Amino acid sequence: MKTITQWRYIPIIGFGVLLGLLSGCATPTKTPPKTYTFFPPSPDEPRVQFLTSFSAGSDLGKSSSFADFITGKPAAPNSLVKPYGLAIKDGKIFVCDTVANAVEIFDLAKKRTSYFMPRGEGRLLMPINISIDADGSRYVADTGRGQVVIYDKDGNYLAALGTKDEMKPCDVAVTADRLYVADLKGHCVRVYDKAAQKLLFTIPRDPKAKEGKLYSPTNLAVDKQGRLLVSDLGAFSVQVYDLDGKYLRTIGQHGLAPGSFARPKGVAVDRTGLEYVVDAATQVVQIFDAEGRLLLYFGQPGASLRGELSLPAVVKVDYDNVGLFQNYVAPGHQCEYLILVTSQFGSQKVNVYGFLKNP
Repeated sequence: MKTITQWRYIPIIGFGVLLGLLSGCATPTKTPPKTYTFFPPSPDEPRVQFLTSFSAGSDLGKSSSFADFITGKPAAPNSLVKPYGLAIKDGKIFVCDTVANAVEIFDLAKKRTSYFMPRGEGRLLMPINISIDADGSRYVADTGRGQVVIYDKDGNYLAALGTKDEMKPCDVAVTADRLYVADLKGHCVRVYDKAAQKLLFTIPRDPKAKEGKLYSPTNLAVDKQGRLLVSDLGAFSVQVYDLDGKYLRTIGQHGLAPGSFARPKGVAVDRTGLEYVVDAATQVVQIFDAEGRLLLYFGQPGASLRGELSLPAVVKVDYDNVGLFQNYVAPGHQCEYLILVTSQFGSQKVNVYGFLKNP
């Protein structure tokens, strides 16, 4: 006769045997194959690959230290609210958030984010663009303050260019001895001596000249050949000057067709002279050769598409941090340099692309 204790174990043992049988019959879960997004798409030879995107510290693998400190909880899925400008330096991506009125810093190596929110004299009101010098100095174009605010490599406030209501800075480009500031209010680029922080001249040098006239300059880039590229929202084009302000040529014209612009914003130049121009209206980045001829475009506006752009703002080219994104590169390809593009809306706020080497 079985005791009560012996009868209790019968169903337990039976249930364990059943689980064993079911697990033996279960089909192993298959990992779906990786998919890669190239521009131009097949069957053309790919030149640009979408690598990854992020909007918050959690996208890097860890939550935001700032959110942890304030709330004690992980960061929200989209901690970047409305980003515009960015810069990348020493494995860190600095992104201007025009709603948070701060610069969010993505540390790619530590997979953490922090917020640069200085107080007192260095307080930011609406940071729209940031440039970082070779020594780590930070130059932030703040349209709310109407100034370019300058900090050292550790974020300590140093100085500010401009006085209240003097200008509306949208971007700042840094060279060895000068600062170039896109002034939306003055319809010009203001050129300062970097050391003395004194205004030298404005571009165009002759405000009455028809060639090279600026209407709404928003973004700047300086190439290795000593040329200044200015995206002009009001002229639907990019104006090109030498560093002393001499007009050289114009890229693009008003339109929606490839090679034209409806809302040009960010500009960048790589080491070979290829020119990158963001069009916020068509939501693509167009690539031109050194003579201004269109080569291709990338980005694909649309809901939930890999590599999509949603009201893109700024584009930057980076050679120094390719290794941090190497695991995203498709097999059989090599990434020559990175192309980073911000989107002001959507789920992919900072998109990272790779320019592929010729096979």
